Amino acid sequence: MAKKIIKTDPDKKFRRVLAASTLSGDSVRNSMGDDLGKLDELMIDIPSGRIAYAVVSFGGVLRMGNKLFAIPWSAFQVDEDEKCLILDVPKETLESAPGFDKDNWPDMADNTWGAEVYRHYDATPYWEGEETKTLRGSGGR
Repeated sequence: MAKKIIKTDPDKKFRRVLAASTLSGDSVRNSMGDDLGKLDELMIDIPSGRIAYAVVSFGGVLRMGNKLFAIPWSAFQVDEDEKCLILDVPKETLESAPGFDKDNWPDMADNTWGAEVYRHYDATPYWEGEETKTLRGSGGR
């Protein structure tokens, strides 16, 4: 069950748009409060202008040996009040997720790999569903 994000300051306005850099390094937790890692990157699909996936680092000691995970952006909730991201999955779901290391990033042009990642988090791939709009001047290189 998804955690309802509670605003502790009713006078604070929460933003609809955030700079990616403000999220980088934020902790990722599940609704049980388990630490699932840190947000490392947001990967943008250039032709559509959509977030392809978020990269979360998890495991290791002192961030050494961390495994990286591609997670659909739609699987997160942003908790501005707590300055963290909520990924409502048990820790075991992340531990069994398809991951990669910092020297071997996945190719999201491979829809087979991308579909596997989205399926793992029970999310609809961003390239399916709604009509995907192409950004002017992108692609075709």
